[in-house]
Amino acid sequence: MQRFFAAAGIGILALVCLGLRVPAAQAACIAPGGFTYKHGVVAFTERGATARVRVEIADSEVSQETGLMCRTSLAPDAGMLFWFRDDTDTPFWMKNTLIPLSIAFIDKSWRIVALMDMPVAPDPSGDQLPTYGPKTPYRYALEVNQGFFTQHGIDAAAQVSFMQTDPGR
Repeated sequence: MQRFFAAAGIGILALVCLGLRVPAAQAACIAPGGFTYKHGVVAFTERGATARVRVEIADSEVSQETGLMCRTSLAPDAGMLFWFRDDTDTPFWMKNTLIPLSIAFIDKSWRIVALMDMPVAPDPSGDQLPTYGPKTPYRYALEVNQGFFTQHGIDAAAQVSFMQTDPGR
């Protein structure tokens, strides 16, 4: 047993010496909880092609505050749809967000009003974070892996539709 702990200690020391460590923001990442996301699918159709995103729906204050905090990966066809009751101009930030994202701001008629990339902040757990938001009000915001919109040829001309997949909730 002592050999195990000695070997483990040497392994950890080697990782530290090599600079391979868990980022402090990831190790200490804390996100609110106590809720369950609803689910749906957002589809973007443009130039005869359709790209679908399986989404978790953030439609309450706590789920919107949490978003994709503390996650270390996101499936290529997955995202977080923020659903606001009324139009808003509140900007987004990358607090405790550990993966680079792209965001589509969508109006109440399901038209894209802006697309933006949001890189991981140098200190995601810090209080000095850049904000991202369009110049016009929006009703929905969809976060996906950074580059998703470019990879799928999606721009502001895309037709956007939504289908909830668990309507009983």
